[in-house]
Amino acid sequence: MNYLMPAEWEPHEGTWIAWPHNKEHWPGKFEPIPAVFGQMTKEISLGEKVFICVNDRKMEDEARGVVQKAGAVMENVFYYQIPTDASWARDHGPIFVRDSGGKLVITDWIFDAWGRKYPPWDQDDVVPQRIGEIFKMQVLQPGIVLEGGSIDVNGRGSLLTTEQCLLNKNRNPKLNRQQIEKYLNDYLGARHVLWLKEGIVGDDTDGHIDDIARFVSPDTLVCAVETNEKDENFSILQECYNDLLKMKDQDGKPLKVVKLPMPEPVVHEGQRLPASYANFLITNKSVLMPTFRCARDQEALDVLAGCFPGRKIVGIDSWDLVWGLGTIHCSTQQQPKV
Repeated sequence: MNYLMPAEWEPHEGTWIAWPHNKEHWPGKFEPIPAVFGQMTKEISLGEKVFICVNDRKMEDEARGVVQKAGAVMENVFYYQIPTDASWARDHGPIFVRDSGGKLVITDWIFDAWGRKYPPWDQDDVVPQRIGEIFKMQVLQPGIVLEGGSIDVNGRGSLLTTEQCLLNKNRNPKLNRQQIEKYLNDYLGARHVLWLKEGIVGDDTDGHIDDIARFVSPDTLVCAVETNEKDENFSILQECYNDLLKMKDQDGKPLKVVKLPMPEPVVHEGQRLPASYANFLITNKSVLMPTFRCARDQEALDVLAGCFPGRKIVGIDSWDLVWGLGTIHCSTQQQPKV
């Protein structure tokens, strides 16, 4: 079979999230986190369904109360008792593709908590299988480690990723670049893979692409850039931007690259956090962008407004959320429309 992963801006049936519960992921700062997920749920529910994984009925009742208080469209919110270890649905959730007949299929890659960093992860690893059972969908298991945040696609055959993550020895040490590209082609329809070198400082996922650069249309990307030459992200992101300018799409045509500012550094308890405006989510009616209580927030919102003229750009305060080392895109996984 030939499979193709749709671009994120293509119509959604809904978006998956895993309700936050692991207080160790936001040590000393968990209290405000459910409300952030409530706000995300509200904004997504205005244009599509929201599928929420909960561990049990008690968690479902708690989540329902938060979501209702946030003002979500309740008839668009659905709860499934699918236990999770963490709330980063982008990485452990199903990656949906279409087969050659247009049918929606789940790809279930191995999830091992970003190179076995944060045990346990056994419940997270089987989430796609559980969803496949509930929705009676075919589930493909490529048999290698891959997280959703490590890839971004234009829905036409191009896939963007980083060497730091996919070629990392803590992921698939027995596979070389060519072998990994074959998996990406076979299961995601990525006949053209674009490799950037490394990700931003503070990113414990080893360079996930959704903090660096994202497709916003088949031929256009946004790339995070840092203007402060003294910032430790300056040279990393400048190299990414310059590399993208030299790259071409699956048809050999040059890509358009739009600069997206980086927020001012977010530091908590002496730790530089992976705050990036590139960690936005595209929904049917909106784009949800993390904000970080700094002057650059509005500039980034304006850049995305220029990229998505038909969608409302919504800033979601992620100052507390990023203490968990991820924000909006990390917390969500889209399900394309049937």
